[in-house]
Amino acid sequence: MRTVVQRVRSASVAVGGEVVASVGTGLLALVGIEVDDGRADAEWTADKLAHLRIFEDGAGKMNLSVLDVRGSLLLVPNFTLAGDAAKGRRPGFDRAMRPEQAGPLFEVLAGLAAGLGVPVSRGVFRAEMAVSLVNDGPVTLVLQSPRATEGG
Repeated sequence: MRTVVQRVRSASVAVGGEVVASVGTGLLALVGIEVDDGRADAEWTADKLAHLRIFEDGAGKMNLSVLDVRGSLLLVPNFTLAGDAAKGRRPGFDRAMRPEQAGPLFEVLAGLAAGLGVPVSRGVFRAEMAVSLVNDGPVTLVLQSPRATEGG
């Protein structure tokens, strides 16, 4: 599971010109689910998102998590994160999990994160979305669950 995480002051997702999800202070996470991903990858990612210390404390050090700052999480499904553009000029998406399996796993991830105490909002799976954000910092990280890092 590959996730691009951005620390935000605010973020929202619109579908068909209508805002369907939004957060204030917190994290925007674009989530790419790959063919070999499973519940263990969702558990690792949810735990990382909830506890990643990328918010500044009183001394200006990145020492606080989204839970510590009472922020929220906006999860946005993004199959293109599983893309491979190493060869040629057009990315291939062979590593992306089929939507029939990826959709339920995305919901598992959202449920796990919420179960850790993080308020979770979601983009719409398989929809054309317009994502808006005010990046704070900017702070942007790429996470890969250990399974993906180990090559499956």
